[in-house]
Amino acid sequence: MTVPPTPTPADPAGASHVPVLLAECLEGLAVGPGGRYIDGTLGGGGHTETILQKSAPDGQVLGLDADPAALRRVGERLAEPIAQGRLLLAHTAFERMAEVAAQHNFAPVDGILLDLGLSSFQLETPERGFAFTHDGPLDMRFDPTSGESASELLNWMDEVAIADIIYRYGEERMSRRIAKAIVEQRPIATTGQLAALVERAVGGRKGQRIHPATRTFQALRIAVNDELGQLERVLVQALALLKPGGRLAVISFHSLEDRIVKVWMREESRDYVPDPTSIYGGHDREPTLALLTKGPLVASPEEAARNPRSRSAKLRIAEKK
Repeated sequence: MTVPPTPTPADPAGASHVPVLLAECLEGLAVGPGGRYIDGTLGGGGHTETILQKSAPDGQVLGLDADPAALRRVGERLAEPIAQGRLLLAHTAFERMAEVAAQHNFAPVDGILLDLGLSSFQLETPERGFAFTHDGPLDMRFDPTSGESASELLNWMDEVAIADIIYRYGEERMSRRIAKAIVEQRPIATTGQLAALVERAVGGRKGQRIHPATRTFQALRIAVNDELGQLERVLVQALALLKPGGRLAVISFHSLEDRIVKVWMREESRDYVPDPTSIYGGHDREPTLALLTKGPLVASPEEAARNPRSRSAKLRIAEKK
């Protein structure tokens, strides 16, 4: 798979993406010379660039991203390791990781990184429709070349389904009121239109630390990109792609993602499986993972001060048995 020649919007002025928990990721993945790694969420390429440096002279990275703009930026900035054959790029959602790795004969690997969520470039580009700080088309697709935008979704879905998305993925207790307002006032075309609608529906921002539309925007983004479903599917693939002793590192930014990763890693590390239907109460099993983080690693106060985006980041690391 190659990066498609589709046009992408120019990078917003001053946009930059700082990789979060970088030192912790490198240590957790045990990056070393000659290793092979998969970055399932290439984004700004900061993690990949440092992995390439630490794995020099002959280490390799396979970088995946659904966003053609991200691949274009990284391809321009890291042209040298691409020319050397040390960095391979693929335009795809990370749920196709196993398929792409097979196409590139890139398995088994020493480490896999998933840095979930949005990049600063995506948030700061109004045309992408991820944020309400700048008005723009209500898109929210990681891959703007395929699939259904947030605007399209809101303009055909019924009120109950919209409320369910906002409540389930945004944990928004005012979801029904917001969904009712959306249906009454659609078509919804822009981020500013949706943000103002939500603010009116829930009664403004008095005493609130965050904008009242924050949870609604999060929920729609998750639904548009099937983020939680993709995460569940890629974890199974990652385990199969790792060599024994290989490491998996996952950075999440909200509780729904972190819960999926935590539960999955915990279950794969169990050496005993409860079974209420058995007279023995369960059975022993060989664990497939060893947990390297008892709880999630979080940003230091210094990193949080330098990079506010890191404040909600949680890193979990496990090693394949």
